[in-house]
Amino acid sequence: MDKFEEITAKRKRAHARFVALKSEVYRGFLEMERAAYADGALPKKHKELIAVGISVVKDCESCMQWHIEQAVAAGATFEEIFEAIEVAIEMGGGRATVSARFALEVMDSLKLAPSGGR
Repeated sequence: MDKFEEITAKRKRAHARFVALKSEVYRGFLEMERAAYADGALPKKHKELIAVGISVVKDCESCMQWHIEQAVAAGATFEEIFEAIEVAIEMGGGRATVSARFALEVMDSLKLAPSGGR
């Protein structure tokens, strides 16, 4: 099992455990998440790109993987995700460049490639 599969498996196990324990707080979090990422003035894709940047600055590998995957599912291109990572580097400084390396690995694992400009 590679690192990305391991992160996904851990995330799914934790989700199942919270659901099985009937956590009202977790249920509320999931409702908030659905509301936060629903299309509104900003489409879901843009919200996921924001979350990619925040995940890089916060150095949350599971978050980076999840939000990059969700951004792709919402139609984000390599270039859009890459620019979100670049904004995170600017906002987070040197520490964010370390996180950005993991974000690039996630993009590679999804076989995302530049469309020509990079």
